[in-house]
Amino acid sequence: MSITYRGERFSGYNKPKRTPGKSKKFAVLAKENDKVRLVRFGDPNMSIKKNIPARRASFRARHKCDEKKSKLTAGYWSCKKW
Repeated sequence: MSITYRGERFSGYNKPKRTPGKSKKFAVLAKENDKVRLVRFGDPNMSIKKNIPARRASFRARHKCDEKKSKLTAGYWSCKKW
């Protein structure tokens, strides 16, 4: 099942994908209850080093990932990737 939203294809709701040539690294068609929103997140010029435990812990503390609950925000998806 693929979903087309504003001319962009997604494999489904709440499934992040890479966005080549865009201003952000990832995009996700977020759905929470009956609300649907296109969320873009991530800096395309930065590499993700989540396999280093100290960096992972620092990122999650700095961005307060424990408090991010709404799937309609970029912060939630950024924390989920980390």
